[in-house]
Amino acid sequence: MAQSSNTSRIKFKRSWIEKIDWWLIILIIGFFAISLTIITSAMDGQQYGTNFAERQILYYIFGFILAFSIMHISPKFMKKWVFALYTIGNVALLGLLILPESSFTPTINGAKSWYVFFGRLSLQPSEFMKIILMLTLSKVVYDHNRFTYYKSFQTDIILLMKIGLTSIIPMILILLQNDLGTTLVLLAIILGITVVSGVTWRILAPFLIALSTIGATLILAIIYKPELIDKLLGIKTYQLGRINSWLNPAQYSDGEGFHLMESLKAIGSGGLFGKGFKGGEVYIPENHTDFIFSVIGEEFGFIGTVVVLVLFLALFTHLIRMAQVTTNPFSSYFLIGLVSMIIFHVFQNVGMTIQVVPITGIPLPFISYGGSSLWALMCGIGIALSIFYHSDAELIKKYKSVK
Repeated sequence: MAQSSNTSRIKFKRSWIEKIDWWLIILIIGFFAISLTIITSAMDGQQYGTNFAERQILYYIFGFILAFSIMHISPKFMKKWVFALYTIGNVALLGLLILPESSFTPTINGAKSWYVFFGRLSLQPSEFMKIILMLTLSKVVYDHNRFTYYKSFQTDIILLMKIGLTSIIPMILILLQNDLGTTLVLLAIILGITVVSGVTWRILAPFLIALSTIGATLILAIIYKPELIDKLLGIKTYQLGRINSWLNPAQYSDGEGFHLMESLKAIGSGGLFGKGFKGGEVYIPENHTDFIFSVIGEEFGFIGTVVVLVLFLALFTHLIRMAQVTTNPFSSYFLIGLVSMIIFHVFQNVGMTIQVVPITGIPLPFISYGGSSLWALMCGIGIALSIFYHSDAELIKKYKSVK
């Protein structure tokens, strides 16, 4: 009997090549190729003297090193040290608020959100806090469900309180940096993990309906009754510039509506096939970062934008399938959190370029230029690779059969 058991284990033992999630790596390489192509093209406008394409190559190389290093750390080990990471992340966020402005903690674009090392290397803790919060919430939900023997309305409320208390500290620290965009991303992560946490829809449904109703009411009030917003919330009409410029960019084309108007011109002029590589004619500030999707639309047209979105869809599908088959709930919660974050990033970034949502400083994942954002994403990819790498052979067999 023992010999048969050992034979079974040997039969299903995987080589290191089989342990690597090659499909995920291929998808990321695809994003890298697109990112490099579009950033190179965006630089043709000569907005800046810096070669951002070369820097993006270096960022990606370091990102892959991060991902492959994390891949060798087991999810079990990560779970053990989650709260230490959570503490370090919050301390890093707090440091930006209490440390005086200096070359180490400078104010960039009106916000003190970065640590600068050696005068050149800048790190944004809030980007890494997204991944840390995913891990922490996954651990919180995992522990709660593990020790909850009789699920009830009361236990669901307790779980929601745990999720809320865990999330509130980093959210406040990031809001104090005037970083609404990252705060919204954290909310997307929280929502995604909460939905799969096992909390009954008798609680979730009314909450989501109420939240949607409040949001819709505020937008309608801003459009039709701005004086009511002033009276009830003390927000002056001029303070609603970003919302007003989103709703009517032509009226604010000389100010806050300029980016949106130029973006709409660029994407609209791209037509079906675009103007070709380096064929962009519309001037868009920050076209290599937040508005890189506008460059894709102008130069590669509708076809180009569809290719990018299909690649994202393939990534979502891949991660969701992995979350479905993994036998470790902690890993499953993390993967759903990662998918929720990337989906929100894509929806917000693409949506703001075509006037679906207001403009916020949220980059297009894996494609926009940037160090901290890309490295944080690659940390998330590294954890996803780790989940696959450390899974048993039977799970991988099941995953391939689902695929």
